[in-house]
This record gives sequence, C-alpha cells and structure tokens, in this order.
Amino acid sequence: MLHKATYQSPLGEMILLSSDQYLLGLWFNDQKFFGANYQLEQADEKIVRPLKLTLQWLTEYFSGQQPDPFAVPIKPEVTLFREQVFQELQKVPYGQTTTYKELSDQLQKQESKKINKARAIGGAVGHNPITLIIPCHRVIGQDGSLIGYAGGIERKQALLQMEQAL
Repeated sequence: MLHKATYQSPLGEMILLSSDQYLLGLWFNDQKFFGANYQLEQADEKIVRPLKLTLQWLTEYFSGQQPDPFAVPIKPEVTLFREQVFQELQKVPYGQTTTYKELSDQLQKQESKKINKARAIGGAVGHNPITLIIPCHRVIGQDGSLIGYAGGIERKQALLQMEQAL
C-alpha cells in the first residue's frame, strides 16, 4: 500500500510518497520527472511513520536547521548504479557542493574499470525521486555553474543560498 502527503514549502508545494516502511518519493509539485512513474492518485493520504518523519525533516530543513539526512528511512526504486550515485550524494554535507566529475571520481574508486561517468551521473541526479533528502541540488558544474536541477535553477539557487553553499 502506498501513502502520500503534501507539504507547503517556501519554494512550492511538495508531494511525499511512501510505503509503510520507507519514503519512496519527494518532489516539488511542478518539477521534471514528477511522480517517477508512480500512480500517485492510487495512494491513500494516511500519515504513516516515513511520512511523519519526512514532514518533520522538511519543517526542520526549511526553518534553517540541518536535519539528519539519515533520519528518514528511504528506499528509492532505482537501478543499482543510481543507488550508488545517491549514496555518494548523501555524503555531501549541508552547506557544501560537489560536481558531477567529483561524483564520478568517487564512484570510480569503487571500481577497477576507469570510465568517466559524469554524463550517466547527470542522468541519475536529474531523475532523483527523493529531492532534498538525497541532496541533488548540491551538485554543480565543474566551473561552479548551477546546472541540472529538476526542480528548476531558481529553486536550486534558493536552496544553496539557504544552506549558504553559494
């Protein structure tokens, strides 16, 4: 059974989706790849533990606190590669940024075959189904440019300014 909730953030309405155990999705209502192919209309509006924890996390985050990124049990339904990218993203501290190349370099340390995966990482980051908690907004271009955020560049800039990462 899937459950959903809404959250009114300062940057727009957000939709949360969970199972009974895990947060599966967190999106701005108007972002690219919204819903990640879930049938959101079939989810009920029962506030189960993962949704309650996420709502609390979002309230803390948007009030300027630094909530624990591991306080919410998440389980994005993605490929193994994207899961690895998301694990690396969760290591990027609040108030800091990384680049697609740095993510690629980190992933390459785990493999014997050395291939620049920056483009594939860009695809994974762009399709992140759990925005903010998996902090894809903290990924910037190698030249420091704000690129590639499904929630929009203006939101990305606002989030990084809020975290004082700019």
